[in-house]
Amino acid sequence: MRIGFTLPQFGPLAEEAREVMHFAAEAERLGADSLWVGDRLLTPVEPTVGYAGGDTIPEVFHRVLDPFAVMSAAAAVTERVEIGTNVLVGPWYAPAMLARSLTTIDRVSGGRLLVGFGTGWSPEEYRAAGVPMHERGARLDECLDVVQAWWSDDPVQYSGKHWTVPASRVDLKPARQPRPPVYLAGWAPTAMRRVAQRADGWLPAHVPEWGPFDPAEVTEPMTRIRELAREAGRDPAELDTVLRVYPWGTESMDGVLDAVASAGPDTGIDHVFVELMNLAGTVEQALEIVDRVLRAARR
Repeated sequence: MRIGFTLPQFGPLAEEAREVMHFAAEAERLGADSLWVGDRLLTPVEPTVGYAGGDTIPEVFHRVLDPFAVMSAAAAVTERVEIGTNVLVGPWYAPAMLARSLTTIDRVSGGRLLVGFGTGWSPEEYRAAGVPMHERGARLDECLDVVQAWWSDDPVQYSGKHWTVPASRVDLKPARQPRPPVYLAGWAPTAMRRVAQRADGWLPAHVPEWGPFDPAEVTEPMTRIRELAREAGRDPAELDTVLRVYPWGTESMDGVLDAVASAGPDTGIDHVFVELMNLAGTVEQALEIVDRVLRAARR
């Protein structure tokens, strides 16, 4: 099973931006298989919608580094680990500019990019990005259309409701062929149908504070996604899962180890990564956790 970790990007870890490259290189040396970023734009003082169903947004999101810059830094100092996004809020970005950035990171990394998209949840972030939130699903679909065309067609041309790409020469394609894998997040029926029809896999999450990890919380929705894929004329076996283990506090370290140990090929989960932003206050602490998780997994 592949085991990954988030890069230093949020909260106290963002203060150590100069250590991103050190963390990436050392995590690879320790045996990590993948390194990940997320996507937060801002934290409103008075949020219309709180985080994860609550009324507020965690303080850890008050400090954030740009995901594209962090991925580029990690790609430049590593040779083996995959570099992933879980998730980029696709509707915030003009798709042509997004495709150019992702292609660059894939080329810099030598074809190690994993692309995960989602739609986000904050109305204030959408307003700051200048994008109507009620259009997020349709804009994500157009984003997927443009990125696919950017990576496969030449000339590239697209005309949609929200974005247009005039017929253009885009000779530089990703190093990974035919393209980097594209994953989608979300639990809503519409989101799962989009995974089934358009993605290479799904991005579920497990929160240790909510209880021990039960593989059924991933395998049962994934069974439904594969049924939808079959209905859409796709081979369900083409879809895989990357599980995000998302602790909300340092006290859940035992739950992290349990979740990593409980996942595996027998559960249909062959790739898992650990969110570090709530576990570590410094990059060195984060690397200690990387080492601990990998040592436990090897036993």
